[in-house]
Amino acid sequence: MAHLNLRRPENINGDFYVDTSCIDCDTCRWMAPSVYTDIREQSAVYHQPTNEKERLAALQALLSCPTNSIGTVETPQDIKIAQLSFPIPIEDNVYHCGYHSEKSYGGASYFIQLPEGNVLVDSPQFVPPLVKRLEKMGEIRYMYLTHKDDVADHQKFADHFKCDRILHTEDITTGTRGVEIQLTGLEPFLLTPELLIIPVPGHTKGHTVLLYKNKFLFTGDHLAWSDDLKQLEAFRDYNWYSWSEQIKSMRQLANYSFEWVLPGHGRRYHADPDTMREQMNKCIALMSSR
Repeated sequence: MAHLNLRRPENINGDFYVDTSCIDCDTCRWMAPSVYTDIREQSAVYHQPTNEKERLAALQALLSCPTNSIGTVETPQDIKIAQLSFPIPIEDNVYHCGYHSEKSYGGASYFIQLPEGNVLVDSPQFVPPLVKRLEKMGEIRYMYLTHKDDVADHQKFADHFKCDRILHTEDITTGTRGVEIQLTGLEPFLLTPELLIIPVPGHTKGHTVLLYKNKFLFTGDHLAWSDDLKQLEAFRDYNWYSWSEQIKSMRQLANYSFEWVLPGHGRRYHADPDTMREQMNKCIALMSSR
């Protein structure tokens, strides 16, 4: 829980606040950009919610904060409304799970609702409100893990839902030795006719991305939108394996068609396929110059 006595002085007066335990993961700022901002390398409230839409977004960010650094002065009577809003629809049958985990440094996870079995993309926190919602939406058949950094509560989800976890062997650690489907090599893996797993070594040696319906690309820590640069980018300062391999992976990924970039860290991006292709080329050019 956030502590009022640790409330950052940078917060504007009012009900919502961020305390000093914030790890600057950016979750609240992209989930509720009209309420939270970045001040001196931590988040703060710069505008108190003034309508139901802003308040819901502020509460969703509060629930998703991986360090529970967001609080309210008054006990929120509408917190259950926010809990029931998860997972949050993005488009079609794709959702944002919320409830980010500190174990993944606040990485986002996603949920794909499918008639043949639902897919959880990376791991949120294993918390009762979210678990109950996922149960009502048809449970989980596969838990796809992009890479070793964002596995968080994977074991708890596997034990509860009896789902098959998917992770590349190059990213298997002592904590993921029990993963049911362990991918090998560099060839794309067709999980279902509409779900293609693409190896993209770079950030880690076994990093992969998931392409759904040639429309939604779940990118883990491989690719994201930068609000500062106003273009797609990769994280040079957070490359744990090989920058040259990540550039090579990005060039191969640019051959695919998609409309959504849904990352674990960084911002989402949505555009038509032609614009997305242009953005990918800009990203590759930027990476090559670094």
